Amino acid sequence: MRSINELSDIDVGYLAGIIDGEGTIGLTRIHSRENRRPVVSISNNERPLLEHIRSAVGAGKITNKACTSPHHSPSFTYVIVGRQALSLLERVTPFLRTHKAERSKLLLNEYALVTQRNGRYTATQLKAKEDFEARFLAIRVRALKRQ
Repeated sequence: MRSINELSDIDVGYLAGIIDGEGTIGLTRIHSRENRRPVVSISNNERPLLEHIRSAVGAGKITNKACTSPHHSPSFTYVIVGRQALSLLERVTPFLRTHKAERSKLLLNEYALVTQRNGRYTATQLKAKEDFEARFLAIRVRALKRQ
């Protein structure tokens, strides 16, 4: 597994603010039959900002988002997935201030426990994974505001 770069305290705080404001901490899958994996993404119209983040972290990729209207500005997304995303979250979680902190803590505490490296699950393991995913996906801004 490719690791992320050592991050300065300034970079960690900056990344946490960007993730809180512009980012997403989620579980995603590329193909419908595969298991979900952690993802951290940040969308922004400023590609140099995302290039700075990719350079500081030392992992991830930047993609162009589809521009559906001529009056919209070009937009880009920085994405880091899997264990590299978990490594990034280990550093920034103490500085997150939104519902994303709760999502991050749940990923860090339980994802590895419910995820089989070979992707093969017994019925009990699959149920635990599905329960984890349901609890993770239930953590949203609206859900936290009601408390």
